[in-house]
Amino acid sequence: MKKFLSIIMSAVILCGALTACSSAPAEPETEPTPAPEVVEGMEINIAGMKGPTTMGLVSMLDKSAKGETENTYNFTMAGAADEITPKLVQGELDIAAVPANLASVLFNNTQGKVQVIAINNLGVLYVVEQGETIKSFADLKGKTIYSTGKGTTPEYALNYLLSQNGVDPANDVTIEWKSEATEIVAVLKQDPTAIAVLPQPFVTVAQTQVEGLNVALSFNDEWIALDNGSKLVTGVIVARTDFINEHPDHVNLFLDEFKASVEAINADVETGAALVESFDIVKAPIAKKAIPNCNIQFMEGAEMKEAVSGYLQTLFDQNPKAVGGAMPTDEFYYER
Repeated sequence: MKKFLSIIMSAVILCGALTACSSAPAEPETEPTPAPEVVEGMEINIAGMKGPTTMGLVSMLDKSAKGETENTYNFTMAGAADEITPKLVQGELDIAAVPANLASVLFNNTQGKVQVIAINNLGVLYVVEQGETIKSFADLKGKTIYSTGKGTTPEYALNYLLSQNGVDPANDVTIEWKSEATEIVAVLKQDPTAIAVLPQPFVTVAQTQVEGLNVALSFNDEWIALDNGSKLVTGVIVARTDFINEHPDHVNLFLDEFKASVEAINADVETGAALVESFDIVKAPIAKKAIPNCNIQFMEGAEMKEAVSGYLQTLFDQNPKAVGGAMPTDEFYYER
């Protein structure tokens, strides 16, 4: 009898234990982590000018031609900005590398149909001479200066740096505007006393053709020395607003691929120089010397907005028409 009761008690205890276990709260089920969304690339029509504003793109464009990028880039090389702007406005181009002030003019003149998405170059302009007489922008007073870029970055940056150094651009200097850098090189060959403003890589090209040609001043260095909170933004990447709104993921993918391209040319100048030659910008030996002085950059978002808006403000203060009559609104600046 005692043995029988013992068996019954054991069974009761076991059932209680089982009941306790079964009533314990169940472990919550873990939600599976969703796989990252894969963005399939698309064909994008892009353009740049023959010069430093395109140099940061060459690695990306080369990889695109080999099928090594997600987007596929159909590239058009232009000799001047006015070859790009009509195609951009009319929708033949999706993305383009243009001067910073031109981007603002387009935004204002098209009621916001163009936005800036990245910076691709800071200052690439230099004062050159065959001697060592120019030590500051103040030393240019009373001189004749040969330059390209009337109505674009070279003119406004030159005027600003002259005025900030006590030189009136309208009365204290004579500026002879030329349409191409080759015209300036011809002047430098003929006149050993000539002073000129040239962008890279054309400074390096000129140094191979004009004996004793020296870099007297860097616009970028002189701008930084003013410590005015702005940067000398030579070139930017713009995109059509409609294209951004319709394909934001592909614009972001472009930004990632462009950033990698900029990093590649700055990290491996020799390979980058060969690519620059393959795109018929300048020969590889020239590019190899010029690239470190071309200030090839990638800047986006808030940092880009601060730099571009500060630069445009310096132009607006000189001549509102330089930026399209008004400072662009916040909608001008794309941020992902």
